[in-house]
Parts: sequence; C-alpha cells; structure tokens
Amino acid sequence: MPSKSDFDSSINRAPERPDVLSSDEKLLAIENALRYFPPEWHEVLADEFMSELLEEGHITMHRFRPDYEMYARPINEYPSECISAAGIMMMIQNNLDPRVAQYPYDLITYGGNGSVFQNWAQYLLTMSYLSRMTESQTLVIYSGHPLGLFPSDLNSPRVVVTNGMVIPNYSKQSDYERFNALGVSQYGQMTAGSYMYIGPQGIVHGTTITILNAARKYLDISGNEDLGGVLFVTSGLGGMSGAQPKAAVICGAVCLIAETNLNAARKRLDQGWLSELYDEVDLVIPRVRKALKSKEAVSIGYHGNIVDLLSALEKEDLTPHLGSDQTSLHNPWLGGYIPTGYSHDEAVELLRTSPDKFKFEVQRTLREHADLIRKLTEKGMYFWDYGNAFLLETSRAGADVLNSMNNQDFIYPSYVEDIMGPICFDYGFGPFRWVCTSGLDSDLAKTDEIAQRILSSQALNSTPDIKQQILDNIRWIDQANEHNLVVGSKARILYADEIGRREIASAFNKAIASGEISSPIILGRDHHDVSGTDSPYRETANIKDGSMFTADMSVQNFVGDSFRGATWISLHNGGGVGWGEVINGGFGMLIDGSNRSQKNIHSMLSWDVNNGIARRAWARNKGSIDAITRAMKLDDNLEVTIPNIVSEDILDRMSRPID
Repeated sequence: MPSKSDFDSSINRAPERPDVLSSDEKLLAIENALRYFPPEWHEVLADEFMSELLEEGHITMHRFRPDYEMYARPINEYPSECISAAGIMMMIQNNLDPRVAQYPYDLITYGGNGSVFQNWAQYLLTMSYLSRMTESQTLVIYSGHPLGLFPSDLNSPRVVVTNGMVIPNYSKQSDYERFNALGVSQYGQMTAGSYMYIGPQGIVHGTTITILNAARKYLDISGNEDLGGVLFVTSGLGGMSGAQPKAAVICGAVCLIAETNLNAARKRLDQGWLSELYDEVDLVIPRVRKALKSKEAVSIGYHGNIVDLLSALEKEDLTPHLGSDQTSLHNPWLGGYIPTGYSHDEAVELLRTSPDKFKFEVQRTLREHADLIRKLTEKGMYFWDYGNAFLLETSRAGADVLNSMNNQDFIYPSYVEDIMGPICFDYGFGPFRWVCTSGLDSDLAKTDEIAQRILSSQALNSTPDIKQQILDNIRWIDQANEHNLVVGSKARILYADEIGRREIASAFNKAIASGEISSPIILGRDHHDVSGTDSPYRETANIKDGSMFTADMSVQNFVGDSFRGATWISLHNGGGVGWGEVINGGFGMLIDGSNRSQKNIHSMLSWDVNNGIARRAWARNKGSIDAITRAMKLDDNLEVTIPNIVSEDILDRMSRPID
C-alpha cells in the first residue's frame, strides 16, 4: 500500500461538499470504496476513507494519487499493446495536468465538479487496463469506474464512457450529491469525463466567436473591424470561464471581469490570460475609462463580487456595451457562485457549516445580480446568458427574468439561441479540435498550415451565408499562434462545418502517411456542438418546434459514432448547464495515416455533423434546411426528411377565436 503524500498548497482544491448521507449510507459508501482493495488493507483504509467522506463529502482516495508528474506525454512513451489505447492514456493525463485542470488533486478538470474519475483507484485501474488492452477488446467505463475489458473487434470503439446516466426521475441536483457521495455516479461535464479537454483554448475560441458576432449584430460593427472601444463585462476566472478575458483581448475589446477566488484570478494573471488585477473597485473605474478612450485591448480583473462591480458601474454611469456571466451556476449550491457580503473563504466555510443559509444567500445575490443587469440593459448594455444556467437559476431564485407574456421564455437570450445557433450550429459549424500526439510544436505548426490552406480554399467557393464563419477561423489560426493559446497537449480548435472537418482531417491523415506529420493525430470536438448535445437552455435553445426537451439527437449521435469509426465515445447526463438539465455525447478518433483512418474520417465526421443539421432542419431552422439540402447534393447516400412550411396566413386564421 502506498504511503500518504502531501498536498502542494499552490494547487487549488475543490470546495468541501455537504454531508448528505445517512449513517447507513456512509457505511455503504465505505463498503463501495473498499471493494477496489485487498481485504488486508481494509482496516487502515476504512478509517481513512471515512475521514475523507466526513471532511470533503466524497471519497477521493488521496493516498493513491500517483507521485509522478501529470501531463500529456508523447504517445510513444506510454506502455500499450495498441496505439489507440496509448492515445487515450495521453488524453486522460492531459485532463489531470495541473496547468489544465481546475482541481487536479480532486480529479476535477473544469466547471467546479467536472470529474475525470471519482477517485484515484479508478484512474490507476483504468490506466492499467489501457496499458494491456488490444484491438480485440473494448474498455467499458461507468461514471469513472472501469467495468472491465470486453471482447470486441478492430472496428469497435476501444473505450465506451458513460457518466451520470441515472434514471430520469432521480436526476435532481440533490440526487447527484447523494449518488456521488456514495461513489456510484459522477458528473463528467462534457470533455472532462470523456478525456477530450484541451485546456481553455477551446472556450477562448468559442468566446471569441460569440463576442465578435454579438458586436456585429448589436453594435453595428462590420466583419473586418476589431472591437476597439467596446466594453465587455462579465464574471468568473476559474475553469473554462478564465478564457473570457483572453477572448476579449483577441477581439480588441476592453474586458472587465470579476472573480471572488484570488487563487483563480492570480492563476489567470500569471498565465497571461488576464492583463491586470485590482482589489479595489475605485481603482477599476478610472482604469476602464482610460482603456476605452484609447481603444486599448486589455483585460482588467476585479478581485471581488460581480454584483458589487455592476453596482459601481451603474452608479458611475459607465454602461458596458456587452455583458454576460460565466460563473459555475450549473453548480450553485457547491461553491459555483459566491454571495455578496462574504469573501470566497467565508462563503466556502458557510457552505460547509450551513448549506441552507448558503443557498439562501446565493439566491438573494442572484436577485440583486439580475436587477443590476436590468438597470444596465435599460441604459443600453446587451446581455446574453452564456449557457452556465444563469437565467435558469435567477428565475428559480425569484428574479424578474421571465417574459410576462408566457412566464416561460427568458427576457434575455441564450447566446446559442441568439448568436451561435443561427450563425454557426444551424450550418454545421462547431468546435472541431485535434491533438498532435508527438507533443512537437512542429507538428502543430504543420496542422495549422494545412487547416489554413483548406479553409482558404473553402472560402473561395463558399456561399454568402457561411463565408464570414470561414474567414473568422482563418484569422483565428493566426491569432491562436500569436496569443500562445496552447496549454497542456499540442492542440488546436477551430469552428468548421462538415466539409471543412472532413477535408482538414483527410489532409492530416495524408500528411501522417507521407511523414510530414511525425505521429498520429487525435480528432475530437467539444460536446458543445451541432449534434452532440441536447440542452434546452444552451445548445438547442434555438429549437422552436417543441422538441427542445428531447434527447434523441445526442443519444443517436453517440450510437452512430460508435459504428462509424470513433476510437472512443461518451454519453453524459449533465454538461455546462448542470446535472439533469442536458444530455451530451462526444467522441475521440485517432488517425494514423492508414486507409482505415481515411474511411473512418469520411464516415464518422459526416454523420457527427449532419445528424444535428438534419434535426435542426426538421425544427424548421432555415439555415439548417439550406445546409442539409447542400449536403444531400454532395452525397447520393444521404436522404433527409425536409419539413413542409405552413403558411403564416393559415396559422393566423387558426389562432383567431371561433365565434
């Protein structure tokens, strides 16, 4: 049995979770944890695990945390019987790299509770299975638990992951806390529990695209202009939200961002994602005015509560042009959002000692937050929900954010509903990403060159409705290099449609075969995409045919990827808006320059995008109807049901009361 190791105080730790188990359930949690270990260890570990459960609200098995450095090594350094398994091992370690992960000691990658595994025994056992798995086996993972290796064949996924797939009637937040404390389920977020996170670069790109298009739509800024003199105000510097200041600077804007956790704020400052950091709001206001006057591209951090910052802006009559929020409100009762009147440490202590009081204070603050947003929007600020469940939780707190006409729709749009859905997702544009398994900068540079060449060629022949999206991503490749966006593995992300993804991946495969690229590449995407996620308050917020609460698309995506060439697949309950609020599916695909990889690229990437376009077309989304019609012309084997559009005259007549 390994000895206990010390914690590095410079590495962020997850907030303690509430004590939610009965005495009998605590014993069950201990019994569940001990089944990973030989009986002769049980006497010592039982007491140790009970202490963890009482102190942290969850058994993480810290004793079994490896003492080696955690990072994505070059793929040839992993002991394995097949290259696919080595690639998955590499991606798992990248998700737990302290430079990448939010709470690496606690196996949480981002979002406050997005877990790779529930405990370190699961990590060790999974890596052991992967080290000896052959291409005649598939590893099955249940919410972090490696169920085992099962016979399959070369064309099957090497790993199948599910996270949090509980019976729907037991999918409340309180259910999650109980199941997680028992050690039987976990919240995998999106790319955390499916081994496809590439650090904050992904959300930087998505945020850049969002801010640019919000400014174009609401501030009358042309496609070629940067955002000099535009003020974007938001909050959250932990996890994925730390990408916001970097994205704003890339756009040329001034970003003002609040964060209560000083460690998180300093991490982004040291990382270079945040330009400046202040503790006093009185210092922030004049600094922002100066930056706006000179049209400086700068990110200004405020160590304090967003409500206090917005209040100061409102009183000083300094109205932001754009506003949002990206605190972890999918996780509001476990430290994802900090109430006013408390420091971060005080709030964490309140959560530990009085969770009901903590919840009361959070909901009070949410109402204040929403009221300040209303005042600022009345003065001209454009606000959008960033899909972090802000509007959902403010409505549950009793804030005035619902449309008075139907008491159902929100008065502010989701960024997907208003921006990303109709501009990107409906046309098949989404966060396509790849990882160079060699770990070499030269391979990443070659992939950038290839992607830029293909996108430039695509732009020459594109229709007006998608040309700007392609041009934005050509520009993005240059910006990504300029701003040193790689954290952890040598990865890149850009928004591409179905044709772009296939052609870029195909060119990569040929470059691997010829030796231009020295090692296999792992293809993937954020689950936050065209097809992978059913989420009524984010990814599918612009679905208006009544099917926004169904999850057929994401499940079909997961299943369809499995037999079309994915190396690993994942299906999760939960995502960016929280447990029980979304179903999402993802994949990873290793390509090695072979003919088999070439076949898989065309088969799987086409399905992975067109599944979502077809569903969006059936919902009568015009962009998707156009996109899937073009796709059918290019592939005789693709035949999709297209909706017939009902005349507005008929609907008007039917809506009139009958005499």
